[in-house]
Amino acid sequence: MPSEGKVMALYQGSVRKKLLILGATMLLLIASTLYAISRGAVEVPLYDLLAILFGQSSDEMLAYIVYEVRLPRIVMAIVTGISLSCAGAIMQALLRNPLADPFTLGVSSGAAFGAALAIVAGASVFGINLVQSGQWMIALNAFAFGCLAVLVVYGLARLKNSSTTVLLLAGVAIGQLFSAGVSSLKYFSDNEALKDLVVWLMGGFWGAKWQVLQILIPLLVVSLGILVKYAWDLNALSAGEEVARTLGVKVKRIRWVCLLVVTLMASTTIAFTGIIGFIGLVAPHISRMIIGTDYRFLLPCSCLVGALLLLLSDTAARMLLSPVEIPVGIITALFGAPFFVYLLVKKRRDYWA
Repeated sequence: MPSEGKVMALYQGSVRKKLLILGATMLLLIASTLYAISRGAVEVPLYDLLAILFGQSSDEMLAYIVYEVRLPRIVMAIVTGISLSCAGAIMQALLRNPLADPFTLGVSSGAAFGAALAIVAGASVFGINLVQSGQWMIALNAFAFGCLAVLVVYGLARLKNSSTTVLLLAGVAIGQLFSAGVSSLKYFSDNEALKDLVVWLMGGFWGAKWQVLQILIPLLVVSLGILVKYAWDLNALSAGEEVARTLGVKVKRIRWVCLLVVTLMASTTIAFTGIIGFIGLVAPHISRMIIGTDYRFLLPCSCLVGALLLLLSDTAARMLLSPVEIPVGIITALFGAPFFVYLLVKKRRDYWA
């Protein structure tokens, strides 16, 4: 039997390895960010880019392109990737289901309907233009309907003992219901609202602005702070509800608090980006493969991987058919849908071991 010192050494070695993985992923994200800023219709050489970022450049045109055009979009992609991937990781933990994420559980469709309702009804019902001035109202509407979607799906699954099949079918059904609602809004909206709605539904970062990020970044920081606090409890919950209760974990409270927080994270980002699928499904699974199931490390790794995947997807969307831009939702579906099918076919739970 290994001695206590040897066990501690193995544990410390494992922690160092995981920290190295997190550090390497962070460096890869930074490198990808610099690459994304430099690429586009106007190329920004690395030397000029570093000069602009450190305030040493006198080229006002390049500085405007970097700070007002590309950087808000890139930060928006990173924030959205973090929100969706973290939401996916938490949902998979709470529901003990490897296929759970904001897209498959109908949260994206619910949030999309809420945001679309604010966009279309804002000018005609409330007398204000919500697209321009009422961004908090759009986020609040998206959150409310995102919560409604996850509550209905979770409630239906509980009726059948949280069956994976019932969970997925309920998510599909609720998603289709809200999609029908969005289609109805498109049909009855006027031309200006229809234009805003159609562009928004494609999923992308065309509307990324610093004003929007001033809303999203504080919400993201607070939400991540709450979720990281529950990392140990999520580790206990991964062993089963009974085990978690014997360890003093308040399972019901954690489940509802975390579900509300991740629904807030996912819904508010969806309100400003449109529907971007599969990031919340793919990033947590990749993270489990490379760093394990300890949520102290899995959560930050999922956030970094999700940000990296979405940033690279958006860069590809901008560059593949330049100057024509592909909606980023198409790029994420191209690699996300096959991954989803792979999980369905494999249907193993070795990531939870």
